[in-house]
Amino acid sequence: MNGAESLVHTLLASGVDTVFANPGTSEMHFVAALDRIPGMRCVLGLFEGVVTGAADGYARMAERPAATLLHCGPGLANGLANLHNARRARTPMVNIVGDQATYHRPLDAPLTADTEGWARPVSGWTRTAANSATVGADAAQAVQAAMTAPGQIATLILPSDSSWDEGGIVAAPLPPPPAALADTGTIEAIARILRSGDPAMFIMSGRALRADSLAVAGGICAKSGARMMAQTSNGRIERGAGRMPIERVPYPVDQAIKALSGLKHIILVGAVAPVGFFAYPGKPGRMYPDDCIVHVLARPDQNGPAALAVLADTLGAERAVAPSAPRGERATGAITSEAVANTLSALMPEGAVIVDESVTFGRGLFPLTRGAAPHDWLALTGGAIGDGLPMSTGAAVGAPGRRVITLQADGSAMYTVQALWTQAREKLDVTTIILANRKYAILLGELAGVGANPGRTALDMLDLGNPNLNWCSIADGMGVESARADTMERFAELLETANRRSGPFLIELMT
Repeated sequence: MNGAESLVHTLLASGVDTVFANPGTSEMHFVAALDRIPGMRCVLGLFEGVVTGAADGYARMAERPAATLLHCGPGLANGLANLHNARRARTPMVNIVGDQATYHRPLDAPLTADTEGWARPVSGWTRTAANSATVGADAAQAVQAAMTAPGQIATLILPSDSSWDEGGIVAAPLPPPPAALADTGTIEAIARILRSGDPAMFIMSGRALRADSLAVAGGICAKSGARMMAQTSNGRIERGAGRMPIERVPYPVDQAIKALSGLKHIILVGAVAPVGFFAYPGKPGRMYPDDCIVHVLARPDQNGPAALAVLADTLGAERAVAPSAPRGERATGAITSEAVANTLSALMPEGAVIVDESVTFGRGLFPLTRGAAPHDWLALTGGAIGDGLPMSTGAAVGAPGRRVITLQADGSAMYTVQALWTQAREKLDVTTIILANRKYAILLGELAGVGANPGRTALDMLDLGNPNLNWCSIADGMGVESARADTMERFAELLETANRRSGPFLIELMT
């Protein structure tokens, strides 16, 4: 058995049965091993950013890691942006990165790079295999590291000779350690704060945003008078009819400051303290008042749902019953953010997975879909655009039988447009809604936010209309059926059609 074969056997034994791949010469023995060893689903991406983004979406829904297969340091570098997003989402992932053979590396061939150095900033665990005999044990430890709470990226770098040399040994799975529990004294201290009646807010993320925990947190808020919000960007929120609604800390600085004004206490559950995405002249970096005290009920690596449950028992709080909310109705006429939100809410199938990279136009979609059929909402977490199409690809693989709906800005879609080809190849149930305003609208707002006074040159750099992107032609060229909507009636008709059929479909929505 060679090292590559021991790697595949160990991954399968450890519960990793899906690999998103863009391989090269250094990875050919891994590819050959996949051909000989049954059980691993292999999904090809035509760009490494598609591969890493798809692995992110897969793990968010499957709740276990996929593997990626990347070609040497430059291949890893091509995937770094979506690895950054996955790290911010606390996504479990196992990267397998090929490298020069150990004896060839000193020759400094063209693809030789500091692969470990590039991997470390986005990885919680990094290792280069020493030889074929260690590959299996390294893989078992990589999966264990990826699954260690709250989830992290593990990168195993595989020199070519460690793959093709004989002497591979299959390693037994290594169970991840359980998530740490919050300190009892901390829970009691926060209970005292809530009993004081001071204005307080829970800011939550991670598993605290699943339906059961939201009901527990809602009961605590009803009992104490506190409020709750999700942090601005989150890996996954369970929401919709019958589930406790939760709004997010707004992205715009002024809106966030207003939402958090008057608070004396912020209580973090798997979240981080709210700060602005960027610095803006004359505006604070922290979004909460200077005299507000930040408390940590549960760190991201701790069991947030368990901490909420103990806090609820301490306060004598019952689980909250979700208030009813209108589902929304099909809108007619001109295309607006509100009209799209209402139509999406009305037509979203039960169990849908929403992947949100809608950026500017889509900020109004989240609050107006709270009454839709029960669904999951996956967001761009790290701010590196180009995650929406790949993430929806992986989510469809990780949640078979559920319709994935991608809310996708047109400019950021071009970063990883190759994901459409993978959706067609794999016949994935993905409805992509391209919000085609033909400009980088978010950057127009950022120009104003930093106080710049743009002229023609600056505005032209944010214009996608010279020439216009033709998304129907792009999708058709990738093998994805598509159609254009320039009225709400047409949009509703296409959305209904897409959600009834199998396979991918793209709607170019002229916003």
